[in-house]
Amino acid sequence: MPESLSKTTEKAAARTEAPRVAAASLVGTTIEYYDFAVYGTASALVLGPAFFPSGNPTVSSLAAFLTFAAAFLSRPLGVVLFGTIGDRLGRRQALVASLLLMGVATVGVGLLPTYETAGLLAPVLLVTLRLLQGLSMGGEWGGAVLLAAEHAPPGRRALYASVPQAGPSLGFLLSSAVILPTLHIAGRDGFADWAWRIPFLLSTVLVVIGLWVRTTVSESPVFRDAAHRTAQAPAPAAESRFPLVTLLKRYPGRLLLGTGAAIGGSAVYYLTIVYSLSYGPKELGIPQNTMLTAASIGAAAGIALTLPVARLSDRIGRRPVMMTGAVGCVLWAVPMYASLSSRDAWLITGAYTVGLMLLALMFSPVAAFLPELFPARLRYSGASAAFILANTLGGGFAPLVATWLNSRWDSPLVLGFYTGALCLLSLLCLLALPETRDHEFGT
Repeated sequence: MPESLSKTTEKAAARTEAPRVAAASLVGTTIEYYDFAVYGTASALVLGPAFFPSGNPTVSSLAAFLTFAAAFLSRPLGVVLFGTIGDRLGRRQALVASLLLMGVATVGVGLLPTYETAGLLAPVLLVTLRLLQGLSMGGEWGGAVLLAAEHAPPGRRALYASVPQAGPSLGFLLSSAVILPTLHIAGRDGFADWAWRIPFLLSTVLVVIGLWVRTTVSESPVFRDAAHRTAQAPAPAAESRFPLVTLLKRYPGRLLLGTGAAIGGSAVYYLTIVYSLSYGPKELGIPQNTMLTAASIGAAAGIALTLPVARLSDRIGRRPVMMTGAVGCVLWAVPMYASLSSRDAWLITGAYTVGLMLLALMFSPVAAFLPELFPARLRYSGASAAFILANTLGGGFAPLVATWLNSRWDSPLVLGFYTGALCLLSLLCLLALPETRDHEFGT
């Protein structure tokens, strides 16, 4: 068969497989973020006293959130590890490895002894497993969106890349669907004593399903073409074997601006989905179910907007849609968190729903926007590094910064000012970056 005909056949097959690949990416990302959300929710509810006992509730919460942040510190190492695998050996291999690592770490948390049983060994083991979770997350996002985007038919790259973007919110909803009934059945005391382990252990079933799905899809045709060109014309000897090193040398500006473009959305997500679940009940006396329900309804609204927003960005461009979301989040951040002062379930739910819908405008197109900033041979490392750095700086440390801010100024308004400032930074970075919708993705 002539080479041109063979490539045409491969591209046609890739277009046919694109929906299945996008679904496989979504399944894996949902499971990864389920694991992460389970820990985030558990850290807000019980892990502080169980692993970091203290007479001061604020100290226990800070310790639990510091462990939450520890996973973000290991994410850059995950970018180096899985970015190298994904850019040199293949997107699919990196994704399978990252999901397996996350599953082992999450189940391990569910099996850990508490401080009362094992003393200092318990928090040491918890931090170690959190570091492994972070390592896994460093390779998950970039691979999932790339595998979907690089299989996408022309003109629909953002649409397909955005499918795994629903994974973080779906993972949170799935974790809530497990945690809320467990809380109801076991009661607050039973959940704190033993039932908190159930959501972690259930991850075993989800990971097995995710691994099966991911091993049934084909490798990215864009990666195969890039690998073929590299084999015919190897990279210069001066180019590092580690794609991230080459990225830092050749595209430092785009990496920095791409990180800034995603940092505001990370802050909105983690302060809403993680921090406020602890802050609302402990500091303002809002019922736990009210906070979980408000965040869940808002997350569902964001999911509903994900695909339509991505399709819009395929038509009019990534930047206009993302900048609209950034402006909206700047303006809405203070009213959204101010709603917590009312302690009114309907008002909080409405405010969170609007906020997470605005987040969808920023979050959905970024799945195509960040990969489009970098060439194919560096794309896994570049997109992952930008997104993970944004998650670490804007999301991982957000609960810690918010806890410190509220220790000095006891008002939910400070959450709004902090979040709004990071969303403003994202807006400025988006203004400095080019439109990427028509970027030639195969190069």
